[in-house]
Amino acid sequence: MAKDEPAPNVPNAAKLALDMQMRTRKEHNFSKVEEDLLDPRPIQTNTLTVSSLRSKLGFFNPFAKKTVSRGDLVWLFDNTAFRHSRMSSWQAEFVTAVFEKESANRLVDLAASIARIVGLADDAKERETIEQRLQPFAWDIRVGRNAVISQEGSRKTIKLGATGSEGCSSDVINISSHGKGSFVRASAVVTGGIEGILDMQTYYAGEDGWAIISDIDDTIKVTMTSDPIGILKETFINEPRPIDGMPELYTQIKAMLPKDTPWFYLSASPYTLYPFLKEFRNKFYPPGTMILRDSSWRTISGLLASLTMVTEEYKVDRMKKVNSWLPKKKLIVFGDSTQSDPEAYGEMYVSAYNIYILSARLLTCLQLPHFPRLD
Repeated sequence: MAKDEPAPNVPNAAKLALDMQMRTRKEHNFSKVEEDLLDPRPIQTNTLTVSSLRSKLGFFNPFAKKTVSRGDLVWLFDNTAFRHSRMSSWQAEFVTAVFEKESANRLVDLAASIARIVGLADDAKERETIEQRLQPFAWDIRVGRNAVISQEGSRKTIKLGATGSEGCSSDVINISSHGKGSFVRASAVVTGGIEGILDMQTYYAGEDGWAIISDIDDTIKVTMTSDPIGILKETFINEPRPIDGMPELYTQIKAMLPKDTPWFYLSASPYTLYPFLKEFRNKFYPPGTMILRDSSWRTISGLLASLTMVTEEYKVDRMKKVNSWLPKKKLIVFGDSTQSDPEAYGEMYVSAYNIYILSARLLTCLQLPHFPRLD
């Protein structure tokens, strides 16, 4: 990644947020760490094969296989169904990612570079954990692939959109009706030789009332977003840890709210961390839809950039999307003092969105380094 440069000309709060991010990156040597990290992808050659040509052409390739097939690795993401009135149809945004499982030859070298940067010994047992969590960063993405799913209780199958240049697809699709507050399972309709996250669930949200949007990194999960070494340790080495008191708080909030209250978990992490973050959420927090960046960021330096660059604009965009799905809902948002959460939530508030902020100052992650105390 290139050296950190001054923030470009972007408007108002976004520029302020980006300036702060650039200052944090410079103070904590993000560029130096990014330069020291290996790229998990093998070195590209100039040889053009039929396979590589098909991958590059994606949906413009008339000979490409459109449906996922043997050798593909498919991820289905949990989602939330919505409707704007009791007379309208239920809809949900279905997100899918498709990979081609590659050789793990380079994982050993990449794991070694991470271990060296964070100061692990050559024979440290944590290397196995690093290699396991690195795998999605080394897989090749599949472009122009469709998955087909079958929803519980429905005789019809649903054909999802083709994956784009980042290996994932996102489509709002009409779905069958179910009761508000219910979870409905769906499974990929696949032949043998296809692996991945082949089951998902859709939560049916009520039209009005409340909705929860919670930041993930350093709000409910220790991520150390201001420290590149901390990010590497918390993502690839350490057992994921909740912020003290947050699981108990969210359990209490869930018990107080109606059954048809949806939960959304927002992170600037790339979607390649979905299984890791989903497992963490399942262990500590109420079920809900994970909203991640739809860029694959197939480098570890890209992961560091994803968590520290242009996060304010990204989070505002995703919160506006949730609001468009559930315009009658009052949004309760949780954040911390990192990743421009105050600026993002502030922009939503001054834009007259029906939003209640709990709270950029309440959740200051005092046990993390580099954070001033906000009383």
